[in-house]
Amino acid sequence: LFRSKNMAVDKFKPLSTALIGSMPRSEKVLKARRMVRAGMMEKEEYMNLVEEQTREIIKMQEELGIDIITSGEIARDNYVSFISEKIGGVIEMTQADMLEYIEDKREFENQLSILDVPAQSIKNAICNDKLVYKGDIVKNELLMVKKYTDKPIKITMPGPYLVTRSMWLYELSKNGYPSKEALGEAVIDIFEKEILEIQKIGVDVIQLDEPVLTEIVFTEGKPRSFMCASLSQRKDPTEELEFATHLISSVISKINKKLSMSALHVCRGNWSKKEEILLEGPYTPLVELFSKSGCDNLSLEFSTPRAGELKALLADDRINSDIILGLGVLNPRMDEAESVEGIVERAREALKYVKKENLWLNPDCGYATFSNRPVNTYGNIENKIKNMVTAARILRDEC
Repeated sequence: LFRSKNMAVDKFKPLSTALIGSMPRSEKVLKARRMVRAGMMEKEEYMNLVEEQTREIIKMQEELGIDIITSGEIARDNYVSFISEKIGGVIEMTQADMLEYIEDKREFENQLSILDVPAQSIKNAICNDKLVYKGDIVKNELLMVKKYTDKPIKITMPGPYLVTRSMWLYELSKNGYPSKEALGEAVIDIFEKEILEIQKIGVDVIQLDEPVLTEIVFTEGKPRSFMCASLSQRKDPTEELEFATHLISSVISKINKKLSMSALHVCRGNWSKKEEILLEGPYTPLVELFSKSGCDNLSLEFSTPRAGELKALLADDRINSDIILGLGVLNPRMDEAESVEGIVERAREALKYVKKENLWLNPDCGYATFSNRPVNTYGNIENKIKNMVTAARILRDEC
């Protein structure tokens, strides 16, 4: 293997496979969550069900041959709203609740209609006071996963730009902070505390999810995308990217890279199976951010034409040659399994630009970004993962 500056990277084999994050929650878990909220079930009983399904997801990954294990995010309502249960000074609101505080209510409702988003079904975390770290954001999830596997573990966290953008609603957030920038500094501090905790426990990969980055650069003159944070106020694209770069690079700098690999995940939205309403465009407007982020791994959507050409990203001199590409080769919203041959060919294309040690395979995104709106079923998911793992083995043998 190549020797990197980051010793945490060297433990992974070439063409390692991993999932991105979320998996469909069982009906039993979803029902239990509703009962806990209604005061009809104890939280401990609900968490026992969460642990039971998490154990099954870990077992599935191991049996299919996945190299780096993820939790499935079973206890999370969605990819970012769950932090309202974890951080003080944050409340949970539906999009319908937020409508009261949105200036242009008609446009807000129009966006939800165009983008196939029921206002009551998707929840968001909103800052309404000073943030308080309670000692766990993903720490307990990590402890749960470590009980059931000895394989390398990736823990997934909503990124600091996503969290800041998602939580900022001026009429409420001004109770804690005078500006979104001030809130962002508090988010960095919260993340630093959590990273210290999970690295004490031991984690192999810390992934920050920043899907809303693409909303900055791909929606000029178009309907805004829907990913919770996308509907909040933003500056012009240049200023917003500078703000995002500051937040992301600041948090990644807090990761002790002798202990854990840092990963940055970016996609173009994963809330609907209607591909035509999802964002489209190459990664080139984000290359500067990628290069300054300090991340070890870029886990990117690349299975659909909407993501642009691999060459447009990988041939750019600003992309550090040591960065590992987590190549998205599975479309989580498509029921059919991608062929082994198709995955192999896509990876071979990437290998024209990166060393085999610097290429991983993964889906474009999770399979259930929102707990009540999964985009696929376990039968389909297993078939897709099986083909990805087979493709990785073929590629290792021929490299």
